Amino acid sequence: MSKHELRVQSAMEKPYRQDDEIDLRELFETFWRGKWLIMAITVVFAAGGVAYALYKPNVYQANVLLAPANEEGGLQGLSGQLGGLASLAGISIGGERSNQTIIAKEVLQSRAFLADFIRRHNLEVPLMGTEAWNEKSQAWVYNLEIYDPETGEWLLDEGGKSYKPTDWDLVKTFKEKSLNVSENKDNGMITISVKSLSPSAAQQWAQWLVKDINEHMRKQDVTKATARINYLEEKLNDTNVAGMQQVFYQLIENETRTVMLANAQQEYVFETVDPAVVPQEKSEPKRALTVVLATILGLMLSIIIVFIRLVLFTSNKSSNP
Repeated sequence: MSKHELRVQSAMEKPYRQDDEIDLRELFETFWRGKWLIMAITVVFAAGGVAYALYKPNVYQANVLLAPANEEGGLQGLSGQLGGLASLAGISIGGERSNQTIIAKEVLQSRAFLADFIRRHNLEVPLMGTEAWNEKSQAWVYNLEIYDPETGEWLLDEGGKSYKPTDWDLVKTFKEKSLNVSENKDNGMITISVKSLSPSAAQQWAQWLVKDINEHMRKQDVTKATARINYLEEKLNDTNVAGMQQVFYQLIENETRTVMLANAQQEYVFETVDPAVVPQEKSEPKRALTVVLATILGLMLSIIIVFIRLVLFTSNKSSNP
């Protein structure tokens, strides 16, 4: 290609670059000219972040660390001693506690258990009828738009429907806003975390959960063992074979021990390693982080607006030479 041809090609490419490539100096000047708009939008978003952060009430979290109860001794040992003999009688008692921790963890998060837990401890109003916790008076701040603390009645909405929550509403709110159950896969430890607007309530609810799940599983096993005892006694009365009678006596004795030990063991499924304490610091909201994120969002949005204005101005300028 000759020198003349190169000069012609260079001359043809030059206008293209001037028209289509973004001039960084021009871009900077555009942002500088729009600095007041950028500052205004950023300040508005920052102020909004501050207002939102201050509006949100403090939330406190109490944690309790649990370990699975010993499954190799106690009830597990007793129920496994005569598993072979029990199979001869048509029942199975061996290994019943092998999955006890897994079952208890799932029961703890089940709808039926949580609904009964909330109703039993009268948590409907603290859970859904309050909007804050007064640290000075150590009392709930009620949401007067949906609940009347003087009469103890839930109010009606514009359609005449009561704000009184159903079991579905209570369990959904409790699981989404208050309860978290996590397990350490390495050592099997389980952590129950409970959040509340009140630090003392968070600690109390966590304690109640541990106590109630242990009691629930204990009663369930006692009921099963009692039913097996009744079944074995019926089988005992129906047989005259001395060998089988001896088997039934041993099985009945084993189940009776199971009932006795279960009634004497308070921490039946979960043993408390680190009990819940009243939290001294809030877990949320993260007010500083909220303000920073709001400010960054405002800054980014303002820069985008200024950039769009630059693109539109450049486009109009190009279409109207």
